[in-house]
Amino acid sequence: MATVSLYTDGGARGNPGPSAAGCVIIAEDGTETTIGQYLGEITNNQAEYQALLLGIDRVMADFDAPNTELTVYMDSELIVKQIKGDYRVKHPELKPLYDSVIDMIKNFAMVQFVHIPREKNKKADALVNLTLDNHDTRSDSTNT
Repeated sequence: MATVSLYTDGGARGNPGPSAAGCVIIAEDGTETTIGQYLGEITNNQAEYQALLLGIDRVMADFDAPNTELTVYMDSELIVKQIKGDYRVKHPELKPLYDSVIDMIKNFAMVQFVHIPREKNKKADALVNLTLDNHDTRSDSTNT
């Protein structure tokens, strides 16, 4: 049985605004995979869900999900509580994202969601900001 840790973060500059996802996947042997992806103009909470989906999708691609125990670490208390069933998903734009997460995690032997403080999610947060900075730089260079 493989054990994998997934750290995800999503952020938007403005709400909604330009947004990005950051994921850090750590295999039990310490191997680390990082992902930063620009997401377009969406809300912060949508970016958090998109980051989670991106990370889970990559873990499913790289590991045998039925034989993998996945621990997901996020600094979004809202998303963690929604996934755990503590909070209802009220926003109609978040519901399909939530449903996709629930469908995907059924593939794993075990999945645990852990809310962590932002300072414990620095790598994923840095990927979000780097991705947004790089996107802003490209955008700014084309605007005259």
